[in-house]
Amino acid sequence: MPATDRQPQQTPQPSGTDPVVLLLLAVVIALVLGATLYLCLVHPSLTGPIGAMGGMASALAAAFGVALALRRR
Repeated sequence: MPATDRQPQQTPQPSGTDPVVLLLLAVVIALVLGATLYLCLVHPSLTGPIGAMGGMASALAAAFGVALALRRR
């Protein structure tokens, strides 16, 4: 056999994200935002603490996203 016939077979790498994971992520985000809106409307005294936690969570999510993006490079 010639050496050119012995090439290793490469398995295709999946690209993108699974649509089911994206759908579940969207459902979870919608439920969390809906629960937050409900709490803010029914219990106005919780609006301040919920806003503070939302700010901290968004900063943490942004930092996590940047770290994940840099890791995949």
